[in-house]
Amino acid sequence: MDSRDVMEPSAAMREYLAEIYRLQEDSPTVSTTSLADRLDVSPPAVPRMLKRLQSVGFVKHVPYQGVELTARGREEALHEIRRHRILEVFLVNVMGFTWDEAHDHADGLGAGLNDRLTERMAEMTGFPQRCPHGEPIPDPEGRLPAINDVCIVNLGVGHKGLVSRVRTHEPEKLQYMASLSLTPGTPFEILGRAPFNGPMRLRVGREEVIVGYELMKSLWVT
Repeated sequence: MDSRDVMEPSAAMREYLAEIYRLQEDSPTVSTTSLADRLDVSPPAVPRMLKRLQSVGFVKHVPYQGVELTARGREEALHEIRRHRILEVFLVNVMGFTWDEAHDHADGLGAGLNDRLTERMAEMTGFPQRCPHGEPIPDPEGRLPAINDVCIVNLGVGHKGLVSRVRTHEPEKLQYMASLSLTPGTPFEILGRAPFNGPMRLRVGREEVIVGYELMKSLWVT
């Protein structure tokens, strides 16, 4: 029997697959450098793991570009992302952690999480469809809920809407976003923006705030 038919990915493999999926949301292929940066591992470690993932059919190499998930790799990645994001919701809603703490804690605890624990946590948190940062949670079959949002940098003055996702795991950025009330579900209006990738002036609730371009790239809205 082909080993690909029975291979169960290790916790480390699942972590790589999930991170490749996240990086592929913004780029068709993923480089070893970007993976090393996101996973905080040494660059030589990445090719070794990618070789293992390729040997069992989870990723494929694209010459001169990097790697991308296969259909099977995407399935495993979405399974891991479901576990991770449900755990984040549980950490925030049940255990009282803040949204800037949730990702790192979920990374640390995720290796020991099985499907039974994941589904119990989903039940205890009301079967959430989004994590605390607004990212969609795949269902048990790996299907993602439909989300039609856009990065705020693509919008002009006068646009109104709701914050959909805050796409960063950096604690300092999340803490600052929270201090500005720029959290999922919050209404906003663009009051002004400076040219040449300058800052944006927003009305958030009843307050006016100034947000720099680098931070705006993490802010997705509807």
